[in-house]
Order: sequence, then structure tokens, then C-alpha cells
Amino acid sequence: MAKTNFAWEKRQRELAKKRKKEEKLKRKAEASTEPAADDVPEEGGESPPAPPEGEQNPD
Repeated sequence: MAKTNFAWEKRQRELAKKRKKEEKLKRKAEASTEPAADDVPEEGGESPPAPPEGEQNPD
């Protein structure tokens, strides 16, 4: 039977933890730099209502 390489397995777990922690920090940094889009409504971002289907634009 093959001998288990505990050192390699431990290293892989540590690398996975490190990757996960870096991703979490990155997400937090991105969230703190962007304003909350849900809380702040954009002004002027809406288009005017479309005319009814029977009418044509004179343009």
C-alpha cells in the first residue's frame, strides 16, 4: 500500500485557505470602493416613455 504524503496534503489545504482568504479580501475591497448601487437611484438614467404603437415619431 502506498504511503500517504501528509506534507503535500497539508500544503494543498494551506494554499486553498490562502486563495480563499485573498478572494474574500478582494471582494471586500471592491465592495468598499463601489457605492451601493441598490441604495442610490441613478438620476436621468431612465429613457422617456415610448409612444403608443399607433403613433409615429415626427423625427
